[in-house]
Amino acid sequence: MDFTIKPIQPVSTRDAVYAALRSLILQLELPPGTAISEKEISLKMGVSRTPVRESFVRLAQEGLLEVYPQRGTFVSLIDPELVEEARFMREQLEVAVVRLACAEFPAEQLAALDNNLSKQRASIDVHDFHLMFELDESFHRTIFEGCRKSNTWAALGGIITHLNRSRMLRLAADHEWDHLFNQHQGIVNAIRNHDEAAAVKLMTEHMLLSVADQTLLKSKYPNYFKQ
Repeated sequence: MDFTIKPIQPVSTRDAVYAALRSLILQLELPPGTAISEKEISLKMGVSRTPVRESFVRLAQEGLLEVYPQRGTFVSLIDPELVEEARFMREQLEVAVVRLACAEFPAEQLAALDNNLSKQRASIDVHDFHLMFELDESFHRTIFEGCRKSNTWAALGGIITHLNRSRMLRLAADHEWDHLFNQHQGIVNAIRNHDEAAAVKLMTEHMLLSVADQTLLKSKYPNYFKQ
């Protein structure tokens, strides 16, 4: 069979534009409701409009952009119903995985969790909410990885975008993160001690934090949320 394969590029322009825009939206650098245009983004990023247009389509499919004919393209508002659905789904999986972790968990991943907690403590001291969000994500991802459920974690990525923006907003709105840290520390201790009951209780309470947060966030940032 005679065929030609083009050289593989590490990251295409389209993927780079998509990743950059997605990060700006999830990091709230582009807040909910912000109007953006292909021309503006292409000029700022120094790329043609084609990869920007393709990225817009992809982000719209994920629910992060809303395209209105004759009006323009806007960063989507956070949908409370989608936040709750994503929280419900994540809670079920997080609780199931922490049960597995209490039964068996590699020492290497346990050490990674301890290291993560040290970094969380440091981020709390400097009130770096972007870093705290990244460490929070890394903490939970490490538990999935330690239970050999990396694909399950990856599958969550495209489902919990509204939840993640809500979580990021919560960290930005209130720098009192000790409760979050203490829950993380308790979960690690429960895994280390094979205490399934304590781990499930803590993880369930941890996942329910976003429910209580919604009332606070909608009152503080009413223009960020879909009514």
